[in-house]
Amino acid sequence: MRGIYSSVTDIRRKVFTEVARLAYEGGDYSRIEELPYKIVPGEVATYRDSIFLERAIVGERLRLSIGLPLRPLDAHAPVSQDIEESAIAEKYYDPPLVNIIKFACNSCPEKRYYVTDGCQGCLAHPCTVVCPKNAISIKNGKSVIDESKCIKCGRCQDACSYNAIIKQERPCAAACGMDAISSDSLGRATIDYDKCVSCGQCIVNCPFGAISDKGQIFQTIHAIKNGERVIAAIAPAYVGQFGPKVTPEKLLTAIKMLGFDSVTEVAIGADFCTIDEAEDFVKKVPAEQPFMATSCCPAWSVMAKKCFPEFAPYISMALTPMVLTARMIKKIHKGCKVVFIGPCSAKKLEASRRTIRSDVDFVLTFEELMGMFAAKDIDPDTVEVDPEVLRSNPLGIATAAGRGFAVSNGVAGAVADVIRELDPEREVKIMSAQGLRDCKKMLTLAKAGRYDGYLLEGMGCPGGCVAGAGTIQAPAKTAAMVGLHAKKAEGRVATDNPYKSLISKLD
Repeated sequence: MRGIYSSVTDIRRKVFTEVARLAYEGGDYSRIEELPYKIVPGEVATYRDSIFLERAIVGERLRLSIGLPLRPLDAHAPVSQDIEESAIAEKYYDPPLVNIIKFACNSCPEKRYYVTDGCQGCLAHPCTVVCPKNAISIKNGKSVIDESKCIKCGRCQDACSYNAIIKQERPCAAACGMDAISSDSLGRATIDYDKCVSCGQCIVNCPFGAISDKGQIFQTIHAIKNGERVIAAIAPAYVGQFGPKVTPEKLLTAIKMLGFDSVTEVAIGADFCTIDEAEDFVKKVPAEQPFMATSCCPAWSVMAKKCFPEFAPYISMALTPMVLTARMIKKIHKGCKVVFIGPCSAKKLEASRRTIRSDVDFVLTFEELMGMFAAKDIDPDTVEVDPEVLRSNPLGIATAAGRGFAVSNGVAGAVADVIRELDPEREVKIMSAQGLRDCKKMLTLAKAGRYDGYLLEGMGCPGGCVAGAGTIQAPAKTAAMVGLHAKKAEGRVATDNPYKSLISKLD
């Protein structure tokens, strides 16, 4: 459903807008009780059987967007419960980051094979022949599957000449590369947080809008209103997210209009990360370890450490572009607060780690930033670029390599270019995977020795960061625009970055 503006998308963005407006306007926050009626007006349900259910779900989404926990289902609690405690200029939310609103869940089947009306009752009946458990019989001339016998092998689907047998699977579970989603006693989705890496793919693949992560829009705006110097660090995937006519210069101006002090491209930190990883690879592979894996995607690196703990030492120790950029900003601008704006839910979890929380103060997704624009009636497409704003903000310093981190193969390609500079005689072998299931397959082959001497790139989202859970545009469209933006960079390789001398001071 990526890039499709659906009713689920519409509600999600209205929630972000109203939370941002609530924070900007201030005052008595108990008026949040009115917002479900504003977002879902009228007397007749539009999306579900009951308008009261629609508003109850919106109420939970409002709470999560503020960083508040879901309300208990078996006790009364107002939407505004604990909202005053969340109206602060600091991070505010308790785990878990990703939450299922139980009464919004459709209790979809976990996995089943289903014979549709497309069945022609053919003479051959190949589905009955290939079934290893004799789970398929012919009734009234049509194939019927006995689910009590079915082992869900899918052979019947492959054998059907009419494509009349389909596989149905809970969309959130199908999107979860960690197999962290199952069913509770009522058939509703539930998350095993010991497995979950907060990639957010379940959020954007649930067609009922039943899954949401917690946000920090509320706290970011309070920091701005409190007079803090708040600096935005924007991820490379931002290009094209707010429309094809929104140039980096227009977006920079629009972000400044929200109250941010300045804006820095995280692609600068990507250049730093590239150099660090290249140096690590040259030093350690194969002298100290058989291969090295990139570290910039938190969902990928956490998955690798959970599922393949023996490979933890082989994942680069380089800090991620988000952290390196934040440290650079705080070194230059003492006492400021840094807001990472990007495509990713997992970055919210990364920024909460004990070793990082002092570097990155808040994390927003592109969709949440759009909500802030809507709350302030700012259209990035129509703003007039302020030349003075451009002079005081470090855009344009990052190289093509750093800007390319947003797409699959971008990280490994950037690192390989620097490795060739450091060791021109070395053959650089690369393997990349996108989506956690394919990442697992890649590491399984690495465990078998297939990738000795390789640089492995893992991306938690299919397509790379441009397909993250907090993106706005279709991934393929964004990837093309990221490529065009990268070509405009003055430097090509990460070592062309004029700030590279800062790297050693950011560890």
